[in-house]
Amino acid sequence: MTTWFAAVAALRAAREPGVLVTVTDVRGHAPREAGAKMVVSATSTWASIGGGNLEEEAVRRARELVTSGAVAPTSYTASLSDKAPFQHGVQCCGGEVSVLLEPLTVVPSVAIFGVGHVGLELARILARLELDLHLVDSRPDHLGADALAPLGDAVAAVHTHHVPVIPELVLGELPPGTHVLVLTHDHAEDLAIIDAALRCNHLGPLGLIGSSAKWARFRTQLSAAGFAPEVVDRVRTPIGLPGVTSSKEPAAIAVSVAAELLAALEREAATQR
Repeated sequence: MTTWFAAVAALRAAREPGVLVTVTDVRGHAPREAGAKMVVSATSTWASIGGGNLEEEAVRRARELVTSGAVAPTSYTASLSDKAPFQHGVQCCGGEVSVLLEPLTVVPSVAIFGVGHVGLELARILARLELDLHLVDSRPDHLGADALAPLGDAVAAVHTHHVPVIPELVLGELPPGTHVLVLTHDHAEDLAIIDAALRCNHLGPLGLIGSSAKWARFRTQLSAAGFAPEVVDRVRTPIGLPGVTSSKEPAAIAVSVAAELLAALEREAATQR
């Protein structure tokens, strides 16, 4: 039987929401002790907090949270007495149980194309956050263990993609809603990635590093390729906070880009709530 912590990991890997259910307090007799846990998704359950009406009610409430997209934990108390019948039957252990429901939300997904000086600094910042971080580069040495050693204690789930010929092929593998940041070492590669990203319907916002002159050339080429102006306008460039433009240091640029990205992620989360 799958353990509750393995179920949490599996839901995160599958990018599916769920709820962690925990018995936090027991007074009198109950099927399980305080600390018992289970995990509930829209269609499945893992582990158990004791079965019967107690568990059925927990599953029902958990799935309500999943359906509503709730992010805040909630709790309730269940009386296991023949004086407190529920739709799932009577559970007359005689005790009282407190249950905590903690939503397991789908974490944001961010893809950095180009793990050079700025890309690595940006990855170091974003790796400290709870998200799925995809690092894409056509140069194998930029994704090796030595190069990514600064990410060794990452909180984020870091996924590396070495695609030496056509890095834009990775776009189709990214989760829906992924924020794409393009910072490669090659302007031709940047353009190919942006062109391919604009043809994908499942991606989130697109950001491109570079000057206004670079973007003017890209816009002309994208328009010539048949993209409508409103489609081209999906690309935000230059990336980073508007007021932070004087420093060319990779770390300063990365901080600016990360701050702008965090603001966007917070707006998305608020909209979903």
